[in-house]
Amino acid sequence: MMQRLVDNFLAVTKESVKTVTYESLSNILRLINGLSALLLAILPGKANILEGIHGWELKPTFRGPKLPRWMEDGVSSFNHFIHELDYDSASSVDYSSGDDIDEYDDDCIYPATPLSARCHISRASSFTKRERSRAHWIISILKFLLIPLRLILWIPVYVYKAIFHRGARIHTTNPRRVQTSHAAKKALDHVVQRATDRRRGVIEDLHLGIEIFIETIFDGIHHAARCLLSPLDSLRMLLRWSSSSSSGSGKIPRNDPGVSVVTSTLADPDPTVTEKKSTLSTRLNIDARTCRDVITELGYPYEAINVVTSDGYVLLLERIPRRDSKKAVYLQHGVFDSSMCWVSNGVVGSPAFAAFDQGYDVFLGNFRGLVSREHVDKKISSRKYWRYSINEHGTKDLPALIGKIHQVKTSELKSSAKPDTEEPNPEQPYKLCAICHSLGGAAILMYIITRRVEKIPHRLSRLILLSPAGFHHDSPFFFTVIEYSCLWLAPILAPLFPGLYIPTRFFRMLVNKLARDLHNYPAVGGLVQTLVSYVIGGDCSNWVGVMGLPHYNMNDMPGVAFGVALHLAQMKHARKFVMFDYGSRAANMLVYGAPKPLDLGEHYNLIDIPVDLVAGMKDKVILPSMIRKHYKTMKEAGVDASYKQFEYAHLDFTFSHREELLEYVMSRLLQVAPGSKPKAMKLKRIETSLAK
Repeated sequence: MMQRLVDNFLAVTKESVKTVTYESLSNILRLINGLSALLLAILPGKANILEGIHGWELKPTFRGPKLPRWMEDGVSSFNHFIHELDYDSASSVDYSSGDDIDEYDDDCIYPATPLSARCHISRASSFTKRERSRAHWIISILKFLLIPLRLILWIPVYVYKAIFHRGARIHTTNPRRVQTSHAAKKALDHVVQRATDRRRGVIEDLHLGIEIFIETIFDGIHHAARCLLSPLDSLRMLLRWSSSSSSGSGKIPRNDPGVSVVTSTLADPDPTVTEKKSTLSTRLNIDARTCRDVITELGYPYEAINVVTSDGYVLLLERIPRRDSKKAVYLQHGVFDSSMCWVSNGVVGSPAFAAFDQGYDVFLGNFRGLVSREHVDKKISSRKYWRYSINEHGTKDLPALIGKIHQVKTSELKSSAKPDTEEPNPEQPYKLCAICHSLGGAAILMYIITRRVEKIPHRLSRLILLSPAGFHHDSPFFFTVIEYSCLWLAPILAPLFPGLYIPTRFFRMLVNKLARDLHNYPAVGGLVQTLVSYVIGGDCSNWVGVMGLPHYNMNDMPGVAFGVALHLAQMKHARKFVMFDYGSRAANMLVYGAPKPLDLGEHYNLIDIPVDLVAGMKDKVILPSMIRKHYKTMKEAGVDASYKQFEYAHLDFTFSHREELLEYVMSRLLQVAPGSKPKAMKLKRIETSLAK
């Protein structure tokens, strides 16, 4: 009697403490969110800054992207196969309610981009209603039928509940069919992952931590009270525990479900590494997917190639392979970015998947500059690793990456070619186009010009540059402050901050989780977005949303070397697109053979392939005037260049689903036929440039 009274008192007290704690924390968060909303309401220019950002703004709206017109029936044959695979697995389930697949919306029968919230709602809501209805009726029938059996055999309730749940998931004993069903569902789970994102932020972790703490405290009090009220039972339990532990020491039961065994496939060199990372990310509820995870979960093929540069940096070249295709495309990211940007918008909204669906062999490049410091020297110091500028991106990284592409494609196409057929160009039996964003655009231009100066083939057939860097003299005030800070304080800052990155796993995790909190509290997220946009000059890119993307996670994160920032400051100060200035005539003579660094803008006449320049009218990081500077300089040099502008901000070229941009990019790519020859420049211009 006394024990029951104490248990009831502790239970009521525990729930009361939980309720008071939760309500107090919730009220504090509501106050912070409310004050942020008030402050956001009086800030000027917030409408333009928050325009077009979905998922965390003050008035979120659900709207799925339209299917691009250049896609056959809105989806490729490969994605149609994935849909049919899912349909076959879904059809194996017996829908007792009589509903069929026709109740889905016609627009949502194929896998869409993860941002397609409307498709997610139409799929998830109908599926959930049918499952709940069917589950309710089956449980009721089973309960009624099993009443006599329970009375006779005293079968516990949890037994047939477990049987029901297992049977509801698997209606067949064929392991191959079950494996196929799980594979199809896994491929489609990623499609709606952003709309059903269950990652926890810092606030949610705080809620969970408080609950665990309260449970632990009251559990200890409960055990202490039981020991005091029932000392004989406690002594008997202690003796039983000590005897069982002494008799079972040193022996492992064979069929013990608590024993975990590490398993791996034959190809895994170290299965514990992957298992440890996935377990940790699951426990912390963070999105630690890699580009490989995104591609394979959507059902596309994947290949990873390690590339070593001439100075020892290990780069990751990722591929969505079409080995027999003579059309290849290379995609290069910008600063503080990785190859994830080309696949982060799902099947419909990502340039990488769009190019693959049009028959291209897709290669995704990654510059040097990760916190993991991939290098042949495993003990390389942080200061030595981050000692590079844009020069190394254009003259070390890209030659190694594109050289590896040439090696792979040449080997594959020659091995698959028929003996009686002749290639139009035996040295390069394929056409390679490049799509580059921001810093990647400046690096690819540097790569082409330096290769032409050295009279080495660059292997490219066309460039599509999305808001490329290079010219920066017209820029917001914030970049002017960075310019003079880097130029004046370079001797002090370079040794102290060799790279701009988050060095520890804890703070990388914290940034990723804070981005989730800013999503959950729209007013706070809107305020942070507005302030960041003010600093950058009014660019309305979703800066807060990008922080929560998978490649900004605790395991690894792209950074930027101080030398890259200094190089950009030198370009802005010189008002020219120049290579890195090493600070003295002697150093420049040693590298360039001239007292000043090479002016790339003056050598645009060496570019012998078509170049498509794309600018964003709302881009405040690289203004449209600077893209027009590229275009004007190229046209004066006789380059086959085109100019196009859209109503985009800087990150909209990669992290936002833009149908018109994908249409334009694909139309540019499709102009390069596998058997065509690039437009040759006049020999007189080339000889004049080389003489300079």
